[in-house]
Amino acid sequence: MLKKDIYIFPAILSFDEDGISVEFPDLPGCLTCGNSTEEAINRAKEALGLHLYSMEEDNEFIPDPTDIKDLYLDKGQIPILIDVIMPIHRKAIENQAVKKTLTIPQWLNKEAMKHDVNFSQILQDALKDHLGLNKH
Repeated sequence: MLKKDIYIFPAILSFDEDGISVEFPDLPGCLTCGNSTEEAINRAKEALGLHLYSMEEDNEFIPDPTDIKDLYLDKGQIPILIDVIMPIHRKAIENQAVKKTLTIPQWLNKEAMKHDVNFSQILQDALKDHLGLNKH
């Protein structure tokens, strides 16, 4: 599957008393909301980026977007085009920290604590070394 750098999909903003919901008609399950138009649009960009990243990773078919003029709207709804720049989203998602639990002997922990060891950094460096990912 060819991954695009930029996707543009139509979204429908639904204005209700308790906020604004956002749905992407071409992408079932890609939903979000906000308390203001600005917040709803920002969250729509984030939701779209995450949804498309997941689809790319799962090698799912990403449909062509529906033309915004062809959307069916109810009262209190407006259409809007949402764009995402995928290289930015991919990098942010892939560099997101993941919490891992590890176990070491108590004596080793005491020594490390005496030397103000940054366990996360040491583990990252060791994993990169082990996997041959360190640049020299």
